[in-house]
Amino acid sequence: MPEPIIVDFPLRGVWITPNSPGSKVPSHGTARFGEAYAIDFVMIDVNDKMKKFYDRSFGEYVLRGVPLSACYGWGERVYAPVGGEVIRVVDGIEERDRVNVFRDFRYMRKATRDFLAGSGSVESMAGNYVMLKCSAGVYALFAHLKRDSIAVRPGQIVSTGQALGEVGHSGNSMAPHLHMQFMDSDDLRASTGLPFVFGSYAARRGSGWITKTNSLPTVDEVITGETSP
Repeated sequence: MPEPIIVDFPLRGVWITPNSPGSKVPSHGTARFGEAYAIDFVMIDVNDKMKKFYDRSFGEYVLRGVPLSACYGWGERVYAPVGGEVIRVVDGIEERDRVNVFRDFRYMRKATRDFLAGSGSVESMAGNYVMLKCSAGVYALFAHLKRDSIAVRPGQIVSTGQALGEVGHSGNSMAPHLHMQFMDSDDLRASTGLPFVFGSYAARRGSGWITKTNSLPTVDEVITGETSP
């Protein structure tokens, strides 16, 4: 396995990572499409023991769905965890206006089936996204972004910490979240995932926080990239 790339935390606020290479590899159940070390971030209320991503009741989420505006992470700024050249931007893809577990699961199942069969587009899976070329043979993907939020353009050189766009619910998404992965090619169908670690982040422990360096969160951790969330 190659040495992991050391990157910055790409978000502000408090998050969980329901799919993380800190718990298993491949993190999403497949090594295809550069996803072996991919990670998903979902924003939560740090005081909510249920770790819901929305501020409504669970019953409303299941029965009616919750509006995107009720989801903590929707519209949160995404920052480049590494510098690089923007090589691809897709924007303008609509987001489903209510987040509902059953409807989103049906979309996810169909989009995944079509993509695996070769008939589905990258956009049907990734939604609005930004792709960076970080260095020779190292590419980064930031997927499911909010419609019309992308702040960079192809050919632009971005620095670490520069705003890329906002967390959204486009494409193959069960909740507003950021999907981030590093890979060895800009061709998702042919790429191999590359390992990475965060140079620094904080994990919740009891009523406080501990700092972790050159590490990855596990799926049961509550985390932040800030020193005092």
